[in-house]
Amino acid sequence: MACYRPENRHVREPTWSGDTPDGRWRAYSREELLQRDKASLDVFWLKDASMTDLENLPEPDVLAEEIVENLRSALASFETVVGGHRR
Repeated sequence: MACYRPENRHVREPTWSGDTPDGRWRAYSREELLQRDKASLDVFWLKDASMTDLENLPEPDVLAEEIVENLRSALASFETVVGGHRR
């Protein structure tokens, strides 16, 4: 939130640069976005190092269990939101 500066977006300063490739805040110019396929806003530059080492990925059944748990958690969150609106 500190990088986003919702109170004054004009003072935002990127934490990403060629010198700081792990920075979590990056600004794109309009021209850079328009050069993307269909002006896609699906931009990312951070990489999960644990997922780039294909030799050390968890077994498929472990990955499947993690996916199911994440989906259950997401569903519970949605049910909480929906339940709050039904009152």
